[in-house]
Amino acid sequence: MKHPYNQYSRYIKNKYGHRVQKIPVDAGFTCPNRDGSLATGGCIYCNNNSFARRLSSSLTLSEQIKIGIESAQRKYKVDKYFIYFQSFTNTYASLEYLREIYQTALSFEGVLGLCIGTRPDCIDQEKLNLLEELAQKFDITIEYGLESVYDSTLSKINRGHNFNAFENAINLTINKNIKICAHIMLGFPWETPKQWVDTAKILSKYPIDFLKVHNLHVVRETQLFEIYQKNPFKTLGAQEYLEIIIEFLENLNPEIIIQRLLSDTPSDLLVAPLWEIKSSTFLNNLLIEMSKRNSYQGKSY
Repeated sequence: MKHPYNQYSRYIKNKYGHRVQKIPVDAGFTCPNRDGSLATGGCIYCNNNSFARRLSSSLTLSEQIKIGIESAQRKYKVDKYFIYFQSFTNTYASLEYLREIYQTALSFEGVLGLCIGTRPDCIDQEKLNLLEELAQKFDITIEYGLESVYDSTLSKINRGHNFNAFENAINLTINKNIKICAHIMLGFPWETPKQWVDTAKILSKYPIDFLKVHNLHVVRETQLFEIYQKNPFKTLGAQEYLEIIIEFLENLNPEIIIQRLLSDTPSDLLVAPLWEIKSSTFLNNLLIEMSKRNSYQGKSY
């Protein structure tokens, strides 16, 4: 049976013939909306521990990679890896430092490439030239955290950049043999389902290779949590989010490869939404429902 959306794991298996495991690392970065360059406090929803708790910047980069590879070998029986620079803004440093850490990561046996999480306002031609150089021998993906295509939302969440910054980053990155992944978040209480569907239509206009979609989570120790405590707002339940994702996918360019479709937060940090089903069950329900409806990515594109 043909899969109803363009799934990343299948793309990797078709390209390499086997699983390639991502090894997340924390290289000690911060963000310009945390260190005072643009703002302080970071994005209102962000608690880095909610997605990178297993990382430890107290370890050297090489120690983290070694431990990550050993874990992947035990758990998944794999011998090929991408090093995922995950925590905070992983191009927010000097060119010399970036060259050093990227080359260190690529020096490990079995490493096929890098996935580099960053912000669209923290990239420039020199840094992209470095990535283009690395991409001559390795698989390089840059992940731009966009979160919303709407400037009003970007302002409310203290993102510190506008949508035009994303457009500029895309234009700088294309034609350099660097894969582009965009991150988007659905569920901000002031946005509407129509805006989320329109988000798919807007993103479809850009040369994006991969997409990560996250449903909004209210996480402890964030500004959003403080807002939620004072004035609780509605978050998306599992069935409601399923309906939104189906319509989102139907309006998305079918060439864009889906890396994620929902957020994953440790239960002790997650405040809302509290689903009664696991992420794996949600994704299975999504496949079943899309099959029932003869729904697929790009159906309305």
